Amino acid sequence: MRPESWQAAFDLIRTRGYEHREEPFKLASGQLSHDYIDGKYAVDTGERLTIVSRAVAELAAMNGIEFDAVGGLTMGADPLAHGVAMVTGKAWFSVRKEQKSRGREQWIEGTRLEPGTRVLLVDDVISTGGSTALAFDRVTAAGAVVTGVIPMVDRGEAAAKLFAERDVPYVALVTYRDLGIEPIQA
Repeated sequence: MRPESWQAAFDLIRTRGYEHREEPFKLASGQLSHDYIDGKYAVDTGERLTIVSRAVAELAAMNGIEFDAVGGLTMGADPLAHGVAMVTGKAWFSVRKEQKSRGREQWIEGTRLEPGTRVLLVDDVISTGGSTALAFDRVTAAGAVVTGVIPMVDRGEAAAKLFAERDVPYVALVTYRDLGIEPIQA
């Protein structure tokens, strides 16, 4: 079952975020692909970001994922985290790739995650789940509880398995099947 706003979000991702390339390129996972997905370009205006963010918020609600804050690893998660926070009124956060070396020397920016804070992890595009797993480790180290993971696009099956092993609900807004592309292997 898909949220009411799914088709409009999918159309944006397919028409603005997806591109088939003749020459293969390397993904963050190290694998090669001909299918490029630019999630940030798909949501590059307030209107587009709102459409996709509403679909993610509806998907979370449909799957019983309740959260106090939404975020993930910077840069991929940032636009979607901000958008979902805007449409739900929830807090947002961003997990740094490297610990800040001055000030409070934090890993997590935005809202302060307290022990017990329920968080939804998001990302623009997930191939194997490595970046989101890193965000998971950082937020749980802060005492937060991950109540769900929702990527805008899932390119394979690896991330679903990874989060199932951690007993975390995982549901993608758009999958490789929806886009008709080859899945990324774990």
